[in-house]
Amino acid sequence: MESPIEVNDDGVKLKPEIMEPEKFYHCIFKEKVILVFKDHQEFLNCFEIEESDIVEKIKSSKDEDIHSVLESYIEKEKLKKQ
Repeated sequence: MESPIEVNDDGVKLKPEIMEPEKFYHCIFKEKVILVFKDHQEFLNCFEIEESDIVEKIKSSKDEDIHSVLESYIEKEKLKKQ
């Protein structure tokens, strides 16, 4: 099965036509996590995470655990801002 995200030395290539709506896709490029998803209106949303602790956690996580890594980070940041 073809992947909707390809990474090579030149950068990240996205194939939104094969992405499922509302599903997160990710890759690691130059020590950054690239998060991508296509919303229900077919808009492509991309996020870049540079924080080394999150990048390392995601690198060492299984695909199904990445959502929980991100959730715990968001929760931690909310607590700091209160």
